[in-house]
Amino acid sequence: MASNTILIKRKSPGILRYFSMIRLDVISALERDPAAQSSLEILLLYPGLHAVWIHRISHWLWQAEIKLPARWLSQMARWLTGIEIHPGAEIGEGLFIDHGMGVVIGETAIIGRDVTLYHGVTLGGTNLEKGKRHPTIGDRVTIGAGAKVLGNIIIGSDSRVGANAVVVKSVPENSVVIGVPGQIVRRAQPHHANDAPDLNHTTMPDVLGKTLKELLERVDQLENLTKGGANLPAQHIHTPQNDDCWEGIDFAI
Repeated sequence: MASNTILIKRKSPGILRYFSMIRLDVISALERDPAAQSSLEILLLYPGLHAVWIHRISHWLWQAEIKLPARWLSQMARWLTGIEIHPGAEIGEGLFIDHGMGVVIGETAIIGRDVTLYHGVTLGGTNLEKGKRHPTIGDRVTIGAGAKVLGNIIIGSDSRVGANAVVVKSVPENSVVIGVPGQIVRRAQPHHANDAPDLNHTTMPDVLGKTLKELLERVDQLENLTKGGANLPAQHIHTPQNDDCWEGIDFAI
């Protein structure tokens, strides 16, 4: 799987840098939320951004080993916004949490640039061991409402995770993930850094349904063969490839 370059600011960005990042956050919200009416509305009424802004302060405290106040601040943000971000999580610029209620981001999660999360998303751990146990999310990733991304895995840049998907293994760049457990589909139409944000997290290929349909058609062909002796056409049953990824050529995503 291709490597992902995820740049995280590990030290306090300074006051000027902090307000510059707020400005970029507001621009991101205007670009990604058609309901946004003005910058003032976003500044005052968008809990997803409020949670991120508070997290930047709590994360700085966490890195400075002022951990109890950092946790207290993150809990206050949770109470105010309904979004739980552990102060240890590393978040890149341009994160937009739309609606936000029920979002959980674990301690060792790493999120790249220009990522979009919808409500009910969990970036969670799967064991009790110390160390890296939460996901790493690449740049320009969209994670749909209710999706769960669990464990020390990587979601490659320019990928999209469908609503309510459960992802427990790493995902290559430029992929789409659907279902429970998550099925990985390579994009037939790759997404690039300069493209508009890919927020269509409800348009998903039904790989299992398509495979079942083709299997039923194959059964019909076999039944017809036993009755009439006709030659069978070549098989086109869809199955995952050797790396457990479905080919996206027939899905136009």
